[in-house]
Amino acid sequence: MLFLGGLLFSLICVFGSFAASGGVLGPLLASMPFELLTILGSALGIFVMSNSLDALKELPHNFKLVLKGPRHDKASYVGLLVILFRLTRLASSKGAMALEAHIESPEESTIFSLSPAVRDDQETRNLICDYLRLVSLNLEDAYQLDEVMARELAKNESEKLHIPGSLTEIADALPALGIVAAVLGVIKTMASISKPPAILGEMISGALVGTFLGVLLSYGVVAPLASRMKRSSFRMGVIRASSRPCLWRICREIRHKSVQK
Repeated sequence: MLFLGGLLFSLICVFGSFAASGGVLGPLLASMPFELLTILGSALGIFVMSNSLDALKELPHNFKLVLKGPRHDKASYVGLLVILFRLTRLASSKGAMALEAHIESPEESTIFSLSPAVRDDQETRNLICDYLRLVSLNLEDAYQLDEVMARELAKNESEKLHIPGSLTEIADALPALGIVAAVLGVIKTMASISKPPAILGEMISGALVGTFLGVLLSYGVVAPLASRMKRSSFRMGVIRASSRPCLWRICREIRHKSVQK
């Protein structure tokens, strides 16, 4: 909601200052639908062309992150540490077999229930359970586990940041698309050069609306949206990366216990 509040305040300042200084909103609003169709339509087409179907399906999820914010807060990080501590302690005292009940049915696990936010986060839960299964399969090299996990986390982060990166590229292109809309308006005006100056002035002002909208949409809407998406996606990835040292430690504990036996 903070994003919507900032956007509304920005638009009020832009259009309010124009009206307060004596500007007439009529010609601006009259030209806006056609200019928006040119700019946003071409931007949408470019966005679709530059992304796969799977990436486009992630767009609603990214918008949800912007509006509601990341689902994890300080309590979630504390809960994750509690879960990983209990799993590490269990692996250290009873070995890998004791973890099986918790990683096969995490929804019913007494350990995962200590933090419902982590338990209900499917990606974080699956990351922990998948690597604990790998550990339980007698993985001997904890450093190998750490390397595999680092590669997967880097891949996941790259995938999550793809949509914000694409929106940043669209934001960079919007001023140029605004110029395209303005040039089309100028062409239309030049084709009507024989009309009275009052009409030509109105047509020229309508053409300049394209440049105005392209810059406003770029720096006032899409660029902040992409930045907010990027930060939200990064924060969601941090909680998964936080489990990496503890899972490495669990592997060391299980390996140490098996050597003792």
